[in-house]
Amino acid sequence: MSTPPGLTELIARSSIVVCTGSGGVGKTTTAAVLALEGARQGRRTVVVTIDPAKRLADALGLEGLSDTPSEITGDWPGHLSALMLDTKSTFDGLIAKYAGSPEQTEAILANRFYRNISSALSGTQEYMAMEKLYELHEESDFDLVVVDTPPTRNALDFLDAPRNITRLLDHRLFRLLMAPTRGIVKALNVAAQAFLHTVSKVVGGEAIDDAMTFFHAFEGMEQGFRDRAARVLELLSHDDTAFVLVASPRRDTVEEAGFFAERLGEADIAVRALIVNRMHPRFGTETAVAARERAETFAGTDLGGLYTNLADFALVASREEEHLRGLAAKVAPAPVVRVPFLATDVHDLDGLATVGTHLFAAADR
Repeated sequence: MSTPPGLTELIARSSIVVCTGSGGVGKTTTAAVLALEGARQGRRTVVVTIDPAKRLADALGLEGLSDTPSEITGDWPGHLSALMLDTKSTFDGLIAKYAGSPEQTEAILANRFYRNISSALSGTQEYMAMEKLYELHEESDFDLVVVDTPPTRNALDFLDAPRNITRLLDHRLFRLLMAPTRGIVKALNVAAQAFLHTVSKVVGGEAIDDAMTFFHAFEGMEQGFRDRAARVLELLSHDDTAFVLVASPRRDTVEEAGFFAERLGEADIAVRALIVNRMHPRFGTETAVAARERAETFAGTDLGGLYTNLADFALVASREEEHLRGLAAKVAPAPVVRVPFLATDVHDLDGLATVGTHLFAAADR
């Protein structure tokens, strides 16, 4: 079996890096650091966050981010840009892309049913995230796209998004609703009318009219969405797409990281690197037990107090390594990169560079 690339090489080789993990483990900061490393390697890099919070902007020391890439200047040979997903505008752009005419685009964008589903329908954010990823990869000149996924247990739902959109387009109910506009057999129209009559009693006739107008306007665009979903699915499983799992050494976040690793495995996607932030450092090779014995020997002196502290640190560090052992085995042969606790929070490019020094130095040892 060939040796998997280290983190530095992974950034040099990959065209897409997806950072995933639970909340509060430094995932957004890690995504920003990986993107910064891409720019330092001379690559045209963009980092995009699906997280609606301002964590990425805060990590980059910016006031805010929009749905279009904003270039960040710095002393690196490449280019670094950042953006934040706007589900509604991304959906609007997709409608404009596959509509047959400006009039069809205008009719859909003005439809109240569309305005509701484009911003509030469950799963829309995940699918639009994949659409934005595909757009940045295929329709921009970026060499590397780094994705910061949402800080939730459902952060990997976007893996299912392409299949979900295909299932929706192939669903009998969707085809039934489209049927009246296509003049398919009368029986289908009768069934559709009966169904809609029932639903209208619940949601109101106006909502049904909006929905039917939407489906009428959508006619002819399904294949474009279906083809796009298939290409996104191929992109996610491509060798140039690397999934990086981010965790902290706490037992609960390690368990969450294990869950993410299993979800990726179910999708036949390998974890290409595991990054563990906020590790307690080891000071020497002495065990906690040995340090505790020395503390007792020098009890009542300053040296005894220092040995007590050393024993405490050694105990915490060994427990963290114990927590990680199973997770490291689960993602093997992916490299495991340990980043120590920092003295300050990261809120600007200098802070990101500091994290990068620890992260890539640890990865390349």
